[in-house]
Amino acid sequence: MKFSRILGGVATAAMMAYGTSAMASDIIVVAHGQANDPFWSVVKNGVDMAAKHTGAHVEFRSPETFDMVAMSQMIDAAVNQEPDGLVVSIPDADALGPSIKRAVEAGIPVISMNSGSDVSKELGALLHVGQDEYTAGEIAGAKLAEMGGKKGICVNQEVGNVSLDQRCEGFAKGFGGPVSVLPTTNDPTEIEAKVRAALDSDPDVDTVMALGASTAGEPSVAAVKALGRTGDVKVASFDLSASFLESVGAGDAAFAIDQQQFLQGYLPVVFLALNADYGLMPGGNVPSGPNLITADKAGQVVELSAKGIR
Repeated sequence: MKFSRILGGVATAAMMAYGTSAMASDIIVVAHGQANDPFWSVVKNGVDMAAKHTGAHVEFRSPETFDMVAMSQMIDAAVNQEPDGLVVSIPDADALGPSIKRAVEAGIPVISMNSGSDVSKELGALLHVGQDEYTAGEIAGAKLAEMGGKKGICVNQEVGNVSLDQRCEGFAKGFGGPVSVLPTTNDPTEIEAKVRAALDSDPDVDTVMALGASTAGEPSVAAVKALGRTGDVKVASFDLSASFLESVGAGDAAFAIDQQQFLQGYLPVVFLALNADYGLMPGGNVPSGPNLITADKAGQVVELSAKGIR
């Protein structure tokens, strides 16, 4: 079933559920990624659409950088406001767990999204909306091995983010051949330079697994092109950007892994608003991905990616 049909069905159901008798609920979203990040801007777009569809008052908050101390403080501040629901991403359960448990103990319904599927339930969250990162990495690694990859690097722009670490671990498992992790920052210029240096220093590396399309996927494609190794080195990336999808369509990249992060922002808000007004809640986790976007599919989603939906 197409994404647009799924989203349309969920949106229609949400709007049908809300009538003039519904109360406006207060929901707070605390994420580890910033709304000005291309990936998280799509999540934020989902949050905003859910607020529009439900009439809920929703606030999206995130630290200025990947900062677990600041994020835990934001969760604590949200708990003090006693909202009708709390949405959290969980990139580090040890750092964020106490704050999340405090919210649950205060009687605030919590839904996790994006990261933390493995710890969500034990921390007291009602459910998780996202993809299993290890499994997604394993699927990607197996596909790249099937495409002829023998030796790879995994470009990790947030080492210590459990979800990204799991992606690299899953990739190594599925790939089967030698894999090394290339730690970087979120700076695309630095990533391009480091990927180019890694490929230059080891000509046997024929596969690059990036963990974010705009952040690492696009610079990795640029690095491969700069070395004249397009076609020789396969580049794949988690998540989508219009530019990376164009590279996939042109054959300059192998595929992108779509976790449909718009749904990760949209669905938790809808679920918490429905819970606040009618006591409704799904009975389990909602997998938003993974979906491999190869050359034959790339053109279909470029436009939606440019609009901040895919």
